[in-house]
Amino acid sequence: MKKLLGAIFIAIIAISFTSTSAFADSAMGQRLYIKKLKRVCAESGVANGGVLARKHTQAQWQAIDKAGKLNAEIEKFCPKAKPLRKRYLQDVYDFLYNFASDSGNVPSC
Repeated sequence: MKKLLGAIFIAIIAISFTSTSAFADSAMGQRLYIKKLKRVCAESGVANGGVLARKHTQAQWQAIDKAGKLNAEIEKFCPKAKPLRKRYLQDVYDFLYNFASDSGNVPSC
């Protein structure tokens, strides 16, 4: 019984360490916006990430992400933007979702 509980405990600890790196991060999404999109979006009239995020509500950003059209939606507001790599999309989505028009949050970029 002790061996079984020990094995379960070790498995839970191992899973918790590996799964935390898989979560999206809005701070990383903000840094990606600044690095990859800020300049080209400013040329299109989207002054900063907060302006882009406030284009939709959280539910709308969620629907766009589930449909797999996040790059297309960003391109709609920033036509000169290159499509983001798949590995960046979840972080940028998390940023846009956390600072959407109905979130009450204001980013610093």
